[in-house]
Amino acid sequence: MKVTTPRIVLAAVVAAGLGAVASVWFDGSRVLLRTETGQRVLQSAADASAPKPPAGVIPAKRGDAMPSVVLPGLDGERIDISAQYRGRPILINVWASWCGPCVEEMPELEAFAKTQAADGVQVIGLALDTPEGVRDFLQRVPVSYPIVLDTPGPADASVWLGNTRGVLPYTVLVGADGRIVKQKIGPFVHGEIKSWAKP
Repeated sequence: MKVTTPRIVLAAVVAAGLGAVASVWFDGSRVLLRTETGQRVLQSAADASAPKPPAGVIPAKRGDAMPSVVLPGLDGERIDISAQYRGRPILINVWASWCGPCVEEMPELEAFAKTQAADGVQVIGLALDTPEGVRDFLQRVPVSYPIVLDTPGPADASVWLGNTRGVLPYTVLVGADGRIVKQKIGPFVHGEIKSWAKP
């Protein structure tokens, strides 16, 4: 098929129209929905496409108190993250050894963690992985911040922390007051962590 100037112009007009429609329906990370009664509501795009969590699991949202997260470290000893780091901001990064973007951002997380004073932001890695997989990975890419483990699933700790879509990496910033300040789906770009982690 021969591509002519009118066809190129038509394609550009259609693309511009679709962009305009998208800008009407999407408000940043929020999407306009209609309820069963026809009421129009704005909902986060992540929540709109997320599967419903199991009964009894209430994913945290920004402003909520951090849910209780008590998980084993690599040595098998259980760590209560809220209690262990009470009074400090906490950056919890959910990752797995098989997740390419997670692996790419770990050196950035490590560099950020090393710059933090004793009362600064505490970085925690929450691995949805096996202990063997994590140990093997950390032999190749060591980090100094604590790592806790959980089994991936519809009610794992990341879901309780607000990761309803199960996307990795997923990061949560908890303020010194124990409330969730920020939630991020996807990896950090180079140099982003320092500004993002400001409570």
